[in-house]
Amino acid sequence: MKLRTVLLAATMGVLPAAVSAQPVDGLYIGLMGGYNIVQDADLNFSPARAGTNEVTFDGGWAVIGRIGWGFGQVVPGIGLRVELEGNYRNNDVDRITVGGTRLASPGGRQETYGAMINALVDFDLGLGFLYPYLGAGAGWAWTKWDGVRGGGVQLVDDDDNNFAFQGIAGLSVPIAGVPGLAINAEYRFFGTLENRYSVTAAGGGGSVKADNYNHTFLIGLRYAFGVTPPPPPPAPAPAAAPAPARTYLVFFDFDSSALTDRAREIIAEAATNAPRVQSTRIEVTGHTDTVGSAAYNQALSVRRANAVAAELERRGIPRSQMVITGRGFSQPLVPTGPNVREPQNRRVEIVLR
Repeated sequence: MKLRTVLLAATMGVLPAAVSAQPVDGLYIGLMGGYNIVQDADLNFSPARAGTNEVTFDGGWAVIGRIGWGFGQVVPGIGLRVELEGNYRNNDVDRITVGGTRLASPGGRQETYGAMINALVDFDLGLGFLYPYLGAGAGWAWTKWDGVRGGGVQLVDDDDNNFAFQGIAGLSVPIAGVPGLAINAEYRFFGTLENRYSVTAAGGGGSVKADNYNHTFLIGLRYAFGVTPPPPPPAPAPAAAPAPARTYLVFFDFDSSALTDRAREIIAEAATNAPRVQSTRIEVTGHTDTVGSAAYNQALSVRRANAVAAELERRGIPRSQMVITGRGFSQPLVPTGPNVREPQNRRVEIVLR
């Protein structure tokens, strides 16, 4: 009784702080199976029998099915669930002692069927993959001593039913590939009030009372309905297209106003982008290097500007939209002294306004 009290108090009283929970929200089902240990039980015969009276059991097995409802986060970091459970435990008799005498050839088994109502609390330790939970349950159980015998005599073949209780401690590991599905591992302390069985006439008649306390270790699956996968991360925003340039430079060979292939490509780009930047005026300004007289270079700069303007017009830009001028060598891109062949000064500037 002391072990039962301690375990139940721990289950109901310990609520560790949690930052955020992995709460189940809505309907879920589960199935678990595992290993069951029945505590050694004292036998209280009526009429009383002097000496030690005890039964022990081999390790056995257990299976538990559950259906429940999760309430999500009831407070920040803590999730609450309630569930209905059906369970079955089966353990063979290992040893029987009556009146201080260990009976030869012990046999038979204990079977327990239970129906429970459980309340469970989920916690999150911040690990992202492992979620502990604690719970407690109460219900009713039917326990059968099936063909319990020893010393060549069948002692008990009877059943009883009684109030049942349990404490639960478990861990849940979600399966990322299946939203709502999780692997559960649990320890349960399960017990009933003292059961009473009829003793056969061959076994001495009367009745015998025995406790039924179990330590059960389980593993299984839980599936919560209606869980949707997290949305995929948003796609990166497409890089904004660079704004079209508004100034273009067309370069010329020395003492020439003929357009090169590269010059025609630049003029084509300017013509294409003029509508995109909503240009209302296009300035076409010719320039030269400092070789030769001012008058000659002024005329050369105008010829270069007219050559570019003609190509723009051929590509759909009305000449009425252009302002065409020549600056000679008065506005060099690269300042130089007189009579210097500087390629970057032999140019026409196209400016979209």
